[in-house]
Amino acid sequence: MSTIQTVSIGLPGSAAPPLEPQMVDEGDQPRGVARDLYGLLGLPIDAIDFQTLMRAIDVAVEKREALLISTPNVNFLIKSHENAAFRDSILRSDICLADGMPLIWIAKLLRVPIHERVAGSDLFGRLKSRTEKRLRVFLFGGTGDLAWRVGKKLNAEQCGLECVGVLNPGFGSVEELSSPDIIARINASGADVLAVFLNAEKAQAWLLRNHDQIAVPIRAQFGATINFEAGTIRRAPPFLRSTGFEWLWRIKEEPYLWRRYWADGKALLQVLCACVLPLAIAARAGPQHSEFRIHLHPHGDEMTLNLSGAAAGTGADSLMPFVRQAVRENLGVTLNLAGVGHMDARFFGALISVRKELSRQGLSLTMTGVTPRLRRIFQLNRFEFLLAKDDSASRRPKSVRPFVSAQKSGYQDEN
Repeated sequence: MSTIQTVSIGLPGSAAPPLEPQMVDEGDQPRGVARDLYGLLGLPIDAIDFQTLMRAIDVAVEKREALLISTPNVNFLIKSHENAAFRDSILRSDICLADGMPLIWIAKLLRVPIHERVAGSDLFGRLKSRTEKRLRVFLFGGTGDLAWRVGKKLNAEQCGLECVGVLNPGFGSVEELSSPDIIARINASGADVLAVFLNAEKAQAWLLRNHDQIAVPIRAQFGATINFEAGTIRRAPPFLRSTGFEWLWRIKEEPYLWRRYWADGKALLQVLCACVLPLAIAARAGPQHSEFRIHLHPHGDEMTLNLSGAAAGTGADSLMPFVRQAVRENLGVTLNLAGVGHMDARFFGALISVRKELSRQGLSLTMTGVTPRLRRIFQLNRFEFLLAKDDSASRRPKSVRPFVSAQKSGYQDEN
């Protein structure tokens, strides 16, 4: 087959100007591809600060568009390596915040430009402290009457969050907590933010299962935030949070947590030795200067992209116009990686976005021509699962989010 379109990125002085697929307005851009996203040890992490995050939240609220926020920390990292369903819930999120100083340290070692910890508890606090804009929040989960107490406190303070609903669903399964009555009650509240206070695995599974049924635009799992807000547990002082020793304070406040931190610490040490150290050494071995090129070939109901050179940096951005074209033409995408000698965290972030967008449209992503060297790079970065064809995409119907009017309800007192 003849090459009909090519993009070249990298060395100056290319022989001919590159040809690109048809460009479209930003409004036609698939969701997720504009993120400054990086792949860090199998997790997607957004390089985002609080100001940008707040802007994204306000836009989603204004447009009533779903924005699923995940808050990966070390516990998320370890669980994602052990539980594929949990990992998928993070991969399919719209924004992933680095909630944990060890992730920031690892990013620095690997020269990944993620510099700011954006914790879920801090996000809740920022939303509370805003005086220029007030969002309506529904509190879901928590033990006993904690959510009711926090909701009452929010409304008494007249802060940036107005509680319009509370529900403690108990300790049922994800299926039991996903009944039509529960979802209808959440939607009827007219909330802007759905704050979920279940354990991480259950919360992520519940959010993913009900993603297309929930009409609340901002949804996230806030973990122990409800305990901090209710005052049942004191949060660590800022200097402990900024230096990465918040876990010591948490053990002091909740002694039973030592088992989790011990298990996570041992698992993290193994990851550091087996993956982070080799990657850190490679990152300092010198920049990859080989020119990155994309050759496009039409192939029936699939778009085949032959990649070559160093898949790094701006090469990730050059991949996105082709993906937009594939989505418009309802084509699956095959990436032939036989000519790729290097791949960085930015490009892994691009692969995550491509996989997510194609899957949402019921289209497949397949990667072929993986050399032993490149497979080793996938393994060290803990992204070997991307090499398996995403067959679930062809079975997943295109999502249709039901419209639910943002009717404001009164604060619901749940005892």
